[in-house]
Amino acid sequence: MTVAALGAYLHVHWEAIKQALLEGRYRPKPVRRVEIPKPDGGVRKLGIPTVVDRFIQQLVLQVLQRRWDPTCSEHSYGFRPGRSAQQAVAHAQQYIAEGYGTVVDLDLEKFFDRVHHDRLMSRIATRVTDKRVLRLIRAYLNAGVMENGLVSPTEEGTPQGGPRSPLVSNIVLDDLDREREQRGHRFVRYADDANIDVTSERAGRRVLRRLTTFIEQRLKLTVNRAKSAVAPPKERQFLGFSFTSGPEIRRRIAPHALARFKQRVRTLTNRNRGRSMETVVEQRAPYLNGWGGYVGFCQTRSVLQGLDSWIRRRLRCVIWTQWKTPRRRITELSRRGVHGDEAVSTAMSSHGPWRLSHSKAVQVAVPTAHFTTRGLPRLDVMVCR
Repeated sequence: MTVAALGAYLHVHWEAIKQALLEGRYRPKPVRRVEIPKPDGGVRKLGIPTVVDRFIQQLVLQVLQRRWDPTCSEHSYGFRPGRSAQQAVAHAQQYIAEGYGTVVDLDLEKFFDRVHHDRLMSRIATRVTDKRVLRLIRAYLNAGVMENGLVSPTEEGTPQGGPRSPLVSNIVLDDLDREREQRGHRFVRYADDANIDVTSERAGRRVLRRLTTFIEQRLKLTVNRAKSAVAPPKERQFLGFSFTSGPEIRRRIAPHALARFKQRVRTLTNRNRGRSMETVVEQRAPYLNGWGGYVGFCQTRSVLQGLDSWIRRRLRCVIWTQWKTPRRRITELSRRGVHGDEAVSTAMSSHGPWRLSHSKAVQVAVPTAHFTTRGLPRLDVMVCR
């Protein structure tokens, strides 16, 4: 069933579903396993619920959210009303500016796959007394996973992909937040991504050692020792950002986020695909708007200006390749304001598209306005002021 078909389905079947929920008879379906590649290699396993189960999870989530959110730590920003990843990054930046120049970067290994069901249910039961609701939540945890047509039981973990997963991260890790508050740590958490800022590497290693013991013994989770580290903030990334060093701490786009973006743009602007520039821009604009809307929170506008220039150069390569023959190239260059020997020498050049895309003739023929009028977003105008 598609999301679009849900309304009509509920119109017919909601009373029966509601009665099953009230009588404790409702049984969720197994989630469908979907794997998506991780940026740093490997795959992330998602569990996609049926549309009806997703709808019911959302109902439960909205009630639980109201009960948990008011008591969550002020240092927790993930999946909470009125809070965002950008606010979390700004909070971390504030700590660094205050002199906490070493970061403890804690990575929880396969967090959602390792959530302890009994511990999670005991936490929920402290605020939910209706046993029907508790049984329903337990049923979702134990619904199983369908992969290649076979259903496997789930004895631990809560698959990412359903509405309940974000709230689960806040419920499970609330104890960790309280522990860090009691120890006086300067920390910021977004879901299972957390940084603690300290004044020295020695203090950072002590914090990492003690929190690792707490997480593994009390929360029954696993710290990824290979990915966790104690380092200067400029050497680590937090939610796609890192920070400059020096007297003025500024937010910048993390190197790995830049590399991922460039690789995606290379794929989207493959010169071997025969499409009009309008089509190319129309298909790429949503990605550029979404990415730019997020990383525009950086404070290094020159980086976004450089990316804008690089994207336009990639698109000029596409146009140059589409012109194909020297005769067509001379005609197009001349028609667009490049005359005489310059049009001929550029069209007859033995240099490749990438080099020629940076030539004066091609930039005159295909100026920045050519892409702007076709709806290509400008990343540099999205930057946080």
